[in-house]
Amino acid sequence: MRLTHFSDYALRLLIYAARHQDRLVTIEEAAGAYDISRSHLTKVANLLTRAGFLTSMRGRSGGLTMGRAPESLTLGEVLRVTEPDFASMECLGPGTEGASGEAGRPAELTAAIDAALAAFLAEMDARTLADLLPKGDMRQEGASEDEPS
Repeated sequence: MRLTHFSDYALRLLIYAARHQDRLVTIEEAAGAYDISRSHLTKVANLLTRAGFLTSMRGRSGGLTMGRAPESLTLGEVLRVTEPDFASMECLGPGTEGASGEAGRPAELTAAIDAALAAFLAEMDARTLADLLPKGDMRQEGASEDEPS
């Protein structure tokens, strides 16, 4: 299975926002921190905001903050929103159905791929955004970047 860059960028932006919960973060600073195109990250931020994973504050001193606690946001939820589909093989995409013995894919192959995808998503559902954060790295409310934690 191959995840899109979009999902990678979404997870990185969520990690960045979770690591800086004491303040608003900007797309520019997150893009710089991860060397990601600002325009790509803007599209990612818009989707994550619509999904409720991030909250956006407009204006001159605006930015992004977590819309949900990192402990309550599973990786599976994020991937279901950011991935266009989970067809892991080109022949398994929409419109390629076929019965066993016909020109389509064998039913046994479909079952095996479906089981593997279900196991992958179950693993992603068992992990939260908080699991991706270095232990002791979550900033305390009111702590600044320059102050030791």
